[in-house]
Amino acid sequence: MPVSPASPVAKPRSAVEASAIRKISTRLVPFVALMFFVNYLDRTAVSFAEPNGMGEDLALTAAQFGFASGIFFLGYIVLEIPSNMALHRFGARRWLARIMVTWGVVSLLFTWVNGTEQLYTLRFLLGVAEAGFFPGAILYLSQWVPSRHRTKILGLFYLAQPLTTVLGAPLAGWLIGHHGLFGLEGWRVMFLFVSVPAILLGVVAWFYLIDRPADAKWLTPEERDWLTTELAAENAEKTGHEGKHAKGDLKAAFTNARVWILALVYFGFVYGLYALAFFLPTIINGFQEEFDTTFSVMDKAWITAIPYLPAAVVLYFWSRHATRNGTRTWHVAGPAIVGGVSIPLALYMGSPGATVAVITVTACSIFAALPVFWAVPSRFLTGAAAAVGIALINTAGNIAGFASSYITGWLKDWTGDYSVPLYLVGAFMLLSAALMIFLASRAPQSPSAPSAPAETQR
Repeated sequence: MPVSPASPVAKPRSAVEASAIRKISTRLVPFVALMFFVNYLDRTAVSFAEPNGMGEDLALTAAQFGFASGIFFLGYIVLEIPSNMALHRFGARRWLARIMVTWGVVSLLFTWVNGTEQLYTLRFLLGVAEAGFFPGAILYLSQWVPSRHRTKILGLFYLAQPLTTVLGAPLAGWLIGHHGLFGLEGWRVMFLFVSVPAILLGVVAWFYLIDRPADAKWLTPEERDWLTTELAAENAEKTGHEGKHAKGDLKAAFTNARVWILALVYFGFVYGLYALAFFLPTIINGFQEEFDTTFSVMDKAWITAIPYLPAAVVLYFWSRHATRNGTRTWHVAGPAIVGGVSIPLALYMGSPGATVAVITVTACSIFAALPVFWAVPSRFLTGAAAAVGIALINTAGNIAGFASSYITGWLKDWTGDYSVPLYLVGAFMLLSAALMIFLASRAPQSPSAPSAPAETQR
């Protein structure tokens, strides 16, 4: 059950390689990241709506809001693996475009939701509509660059997630402030205007995306040949290393112990990610009573955005460090330990500013590790096995998304505050660190550096 022992340093070996990677970084990654930006904004829009009118209008308890937030992931899980297999069969251009248009239509229906049951139903259907987008995007980008460049590419892609809150929270606050537009409550206006971009981007994606480097006319023939040859050689090497257990079939993913351990590692990170994503606006709203202060809708939006701007900066430089120096175990385990220790400390801060500062450390930890983590599966899986392995790992994340959302709300109602839920977030992140260290301890040492610490790949 060894982890790949070495993560190669991404140093271009020729002018053709450098120009090919630069073009992919500037022409392909930003568009897929924009798709992810809209995807994550639609997914988390409910967190902005709840403390700004939706919770009161629909008479939601914390547990009901947590369940509504989390049931999205159950819908996602239902079709995640079939969706990723469909992407592998039909191509990313068609499938990712289809996903975007479908989820945009479902997201639009939140504008007219009335009652808890309708909210539950639409959140579940949103998960079904979005199923496969994130692992599909990870798989798609991984198939465009050799492994030594994936830390950089996935890091640039992942910037969209924290930036969604940095830009999306003020945008949501501004839209919510347009109460009465078209006769709608402010939170309904917000749902209306964050949904339309998904539909439009889906249409554009159908014409803009390209399934494989060999078909990219914006690459020179030399760049296309280099990418095709390099990726084919890498896939052949992965198949050879895994022998009869990694021949591109589904069994390779389902029976690979590393996939299941990595799924547990990812579970811990995502548990913390969505506990913050869905409940941070509500926690900030509670500052008003806890610290006897008052915030406007835009105040709350800007405070919600605060942790995510430093997180985006840390993500960029952490991924850059891993790219230049080779990805090591501590690139994933280190942030998990920092996040696991820091999040409970937020309970003991005596002011909104100090509390948000500690939560910022946690957000930085989560986002530093995630893009580095995602280079690991593609190091030892290829073809259909890669599609299923990545989907399996992301399924664990979706289970964590449901669990963190529902359990956090349920524990808040049961205990009266967020103390126990935040301790649980810390425990899961520490578990992720322990599992990552365990996985690395089982890795064979590099023949060229027998005394070096075990390394993992993005």
